[in-house]
Amino acid sequence: MGDHEVMMPHHGTTVSSSLTEAWDTTGFTHPHRKMMMHMTFFWGHKTEVLFKGWPGSSTGMYAVALTFVFALAVLVEVFSLLSVIKPGTNKAAAGFFQTGMYAVRSGLSYMVMLAVMSFNGGVFLAAVGGHAVGFALFGSRALKKSGGS
Repeated sequence: MGDHEVMMPHHGTTVSSSLTEAWDTTGFTHPHRKMMMHMTFFWGHKTEVLFKGWPGSSTGMYAVALTFVFALAVLVEVFSLLSVIKPGTNKAAAGFFQTGMYAVRSGLSYMVMLAVMSFNGGVFLAAVGGHAVGFALFGSRALKKSGGS
């Protein structure tokens, strides 16, 4: 092998050293990062959720991240299940308001999905728990007060 060549493990091929910097264990190349991306669920507080470097390796910040994901999931359910348009409202105004609320709900839903794609078990449980609590508080007919029967 030459001066700038490295034998890739498990592949039996020789690759220049400039390419090995970008090669990770999943077989994807990332030009300036040497971080392994999880492709299966794992447990632990050392993860990245939504933003690079967040929550870091701090257990306290991991708890904040779980709380944030939980709250996002609850908000998705709130926006999905509450009807705030009063009868007799201008149809055009109601349509614009519904469209805006739909856009906000969609954005929040995608943020929860991206957080779950961190493949962290705690984040997954926080998201599912947030959806469940949001539904129980705002959507479950069994838990709503009856109107006078």
